Amino acid sequence: MTAADASNARDADGGGPPAEPASPTGILVIDKPLGLTSTAVCNAIKARLRRGGAPKRVKVGHAGTLDPMATGVLVILVGRGATRLADALMRGRKRYLAQIDLAHTSICGDTEREPQAVAVASPPTRADIEAVLPRFVGTIMQRPPDHSAILIDGRRAYKIARKGRDPALPERPVIVHSIDLLDYAWPRLTLGIACGKGTYIRSLARDLGAALGTGGMLAALRRTQVGPFTIGQARCLGAVPDPLTQADLGEVPDSPGSASLDQDEQAGPAEAGPAEGGS
Repeated sequence: MTAADASNARDADGGGPPAEPASPTGILVIDKPLGLTSTAVCNAIKARLRRGGAPKRVKVGHAGTLDPMATGVLVILVGRGATRLADALMRGRKRYLAQIDLAHTSICGDTEREPQAVAVASPPTRADIEAVLPRFVGTIMQRPPDHSAILIDGRRAYKIARKGRDPALPERPVIVHSIDLLDYAWPRLTLGIACGKGTYIRSLARDLGAALGTGGMLAALRRTQVGPFTIGQARCLGAVPDPLTQADLGEVPDSPGSASLDQDEQAGPAEAGPAEGGS
């Protein structure tokens, strides 16, 4: 008997190496806490799945980045049957609660860098703000923040900006379905925003401030919906079982293109990574 025959015989009678465990497949809706990156949440879920018996190469991804300073809905996709839906879910409508500081700006557009005070002789009234908000609804042209993960000749824009250089990001079309003014007490206003893929809420804060003749930076951001998944379905990371098994995962929704994924009729450009405070 040759060595190959002996190996085949061992495999036939169960004497070969043990088969790798089947990969779990499903979805978790996490309420991402302040301070954690989206990648860190994925890594935490993957570690719990591994402790639950999942194979080393189990696929874990997410359906749209949230910055460390943002909280709220982060859809975690487990296994190939779920990760294949990432693009379809990212094309879905997203909803945010955004708090904007009109008395300050920041080089990154949010609180991750030191805010710079802006002198405003006459703060805008609520009516002033409501008058300019319609300019930012519909298909609009928006310039992404310099501190974003968009690739410029193979380099991330934020890496170029951190070296004091201008990444010269061009404007691009994005879709904003609605903006509601929920609260205003100078210099803070709170907006409810529904938008499509590729919309930067930091850019919206910057541009709104420019239209009002004030500062404009994102002071806080909470995502409340991604496609069909809402904050009411989300659980905090501490409530996710450890170890984590197939039984703990939610079912994978319909295939890409299904109306149940709550997709926009017209998708915006590709969403860029870790330097965004939402979508």
